[in-house]
Amino acid sequence: MSAFRAQLQALQIGSLPYLDPDRACALVFEHFADIPSWPQLPRRVFQENMYAQFSERFPGIVMEQDRVWCDRSRDLDPELTRLYAAYLDDDLSYGETSAGYALGLHTFAQRVSEQAQKPAIVKGQVTGPVSWGLTVVDQNRRPILYDDILSDAVAKHLRLKARWQEAFLRRLCDTVIMSIDEPFMSSFGSAYVSLSREMAIALLEEVLSGLAGLKMVHCCGNTDWSLLLATSTQILSFDAYDYAVNLALYPAEIEAFLARGGILAWGITPNSPAVWNETVDSLVERLLAAMGLLVQKGFRLDDILGASLISPACGLGPVSEELADRILVLTSGVSRAMQARYL
Repeated sequence: MSAFRAQLQALQIGSLPYLDPDRACALVFEHFADIPSWPQLPRRVFQENMYAQFSERFPGIVMEQDRVWCDRSRDLDPELTRLYAAYLDDDLSYGETSAGYALGLHTFAQRVSEQAQKPAIVKGQVTGPVSWGLTVVDQNRRPILYDDILSDAVAKHLRLKARWQEAFLRRLCDTVIMSIDEPFMSSFGSAYVSLSREMAIALLEEVLSGLAGLKMVHCCGNTDWSLLLATSTQILSFDAYDYAVNLALYPAEIEAFLARGGILAWGITPNSPAVWNETVDSLVERLLAAMGLLVQKGFRLDDILGASLISPACGLGPVSEELADRILVLTSGVSRAMQARYL
């Protein structure tokens, strides 16, 4: 771990519902000034959907109006050769995410470069290999993660995407958090996902091991938390509003994670209409109750507080702008209230 200290700072997950990248960046800088992250804007164009966004140059990829898929029926050997050559040569240019796919990223970089006071740390994100490989299908609508050749290609492709983005963001400041977003890990172990624990870890590690800065994994549902905690991630981001009880079922794994300097990003602000019934005070109490579940297992509250970030439960791309405004306000408010009480 680097010298980064969590200190109950506010952290944005990634996606926002706004159409204007300048407005989205302004809200990020307003509410997450200590750790700003570039905004994914899936409502602006389909290319900014979290699955389409990182599909550039993947072998056989086909982009339609509202669908991205892989045409396995054509000869993919030349494209696969280019991917593996880039992987072996560590050619980060292959992993570039252009402004047509991530205007929020490029607008964010421009706004940071214009600031007199640069942030000490910024955050980026890519879709994880499990979620990407299960969402992108072939011409027969079979997830490409179940294709032995393409599943390996997915992990190497996203590794290059993550490495390029990390290098791009490091031009803005020295410290970068890169999040691997894995919503589909909430289906791990179900009848809908045929994936072994060993393969899931191997796919994640292919991407994580390519990163030089702080590594984060985000899952917004319930999952086998021992699997994610067994990876080399340094920050675990989870929906603490609904699933704190589930995470607390893994005290031994959490203890080992914290002992090696791990950080928990508590997604305490719901990304749903439930937020209208919440206030900063009510969310602070809910957060302390969630942390109390670990205290009951023998953890010291001070240790937990020192290794905690505050975030929304998940990305805000699907919610209304009005709802997103409130979630951002409450998340930053909870962070400030916790810092005032405990720091």
